[in-house]
Amino acid sequence: MRVLVIGINYAPDLIGVAKYNTELCESLRARGHAVRVVTAPPYYPDWTIPHHYRSLWYSYQRLDGVDIIRSPIYVPRRPTGMKRLVHHASFLLSATVPALWSALRWRPDIIVAVAPSLLAAPIAALAARATGAASWLHVQDLEVDAAFELGLLAKDAKARDLMLALERRIFGLFDRVSTISPQMLRSLQHKGLAPEKLREFPNWVDTSVIVPGSNQTELRANLGLKPTDVVALYAGAMSNKQGLELIVEAAGMTRRSHPALQFVLCGNGPMRPELTQMARKLPNLRFLDLQPLDRLPELLNTADIHLLPQRAQITDLVLPSKLAGMLASGRPIIAMAAPGSGVALETEGAGRVISPGNAEALAAAVIALADDEALRERLGTAARKRAEQKWDRSAIIRAIELELLAMRQPTAAPPRPRQPAYFGRSIDQIATGSRRAREDRLPARQVRTHSGGVRTGNE
Repeated sequence: MRVLVIGINYAPDLIGVAKYNTELCESLRARGHAVRVVTAPPYYPDWTIPHHYRSLWYSYQRLDGVDIIRSPIYVPRRPTGMKRLVHHASFLLSATVPALWSALRWRPDIIVAVAPSLLAAPIAALAARATGAASWLHVQDLEVDAAFELGLLAKDAKARDLMLALERRIFGLFDRVSTISPQMLRSLQHKGLAPEKLREFPNWVDTSVIVPGSNQTELRANLGLKPTDVVALYAGAMSNKQGLELIVEAAGMTRRSHPALQFVLCGNGPMRPELTQMARKLPNLRFLDLQPLDRLPELLNTADIHLLPQRAQITDLVLPSKLAGMLASGRPIIAMAAPGSGVALETEGAGRVISPGNAEALAAAVIALADDEALRERLGTAARKRAEQKWDRSAIIRAIELELLAMRQPTAAPPRPRQPAYFGRSIDQIATGSRRAREDRLPARQVRTHSGGVRTGNE
């Protein structure tokens, strides 16, 4: 089976959506399928493109057997609502040519678009219709709803109606639409999608890699934490949708009454400078950069408690991918979520659910778990069991593979037995303007970071 994937996020950015795009493509390739990806240069969560990826032209890489075509995009340093729209529009414009050309010359059986970026998803539907391939849209975030709820776009009723109508139109272009939680699936049904078109495939975790272990880690020692300290950890992107300032406030509330309770914020993103400034006088809060992927188990095991903050407006519009790793590590979770939301349902029995936006409730919940080691152990055991039962990587990817095989169109033309080319030149020539592939100038493999991110010397 030949699968063409179009999505703005891919390795070496492996935080969030990019992590799952990459792992899906690499897993399908390992199972014997041919996979090609049209994506953008890495930029997330720092919102900056590493120097060795900066280009006004296309580039080509082959990573773990997957052919990757990178399209140039605009990346704002401070991503406001309008700048995000321009960012996604730039990917729509630049990815159209390589996506259509790959579809016409390579003749995939299935063309998969991943949202984000929803704005670029019609490329996949157009390419599928032009070649007779099946089309699939996988929705990681309900971008339109989230943008309005978070105030990234002005809450104008006419503008929202227009955007939602465009969203429905895009959804209707695809043979299959999938998403990552039952709550998001219901939202798609409420938007008018037929139930028979919809599928749920949650994000996953490799439960053979992320396993519970001792909290007396090298990272703990490097951070200057005592063996007796209780560590409350947030690990992930630092953007405006998490409400991370509440963790800083909770640290301020507990620093005198519970000196052994220590907070760690691990990650990068546009909110980090502001958070660092807020926490400058808090000795019980530490910041940590993204860690290499091979240290992810150690990072998660450094925690005694995992923190999952989230703004109230988006509790059913996204399901944070970091939740899977938290569960697999066998540690209790404190999640900010509305009752009945996807995050709340996954956390109940494996941690504590509190109201979003309430720093006092967060401080109280952290103190309650910090003071009760037996409760932490019991909730952590339940968390691990849930990860094994519902979030296992192998089982979920196998289910996706079976769905892809079932959708495969028998009428797709055979591929041409040559490397895909653009206007008579091979991808490597397009990448560099010469006969030398750009991949020769790119690192063969960057160091992947915690919660799926990647850190190179230039990032």
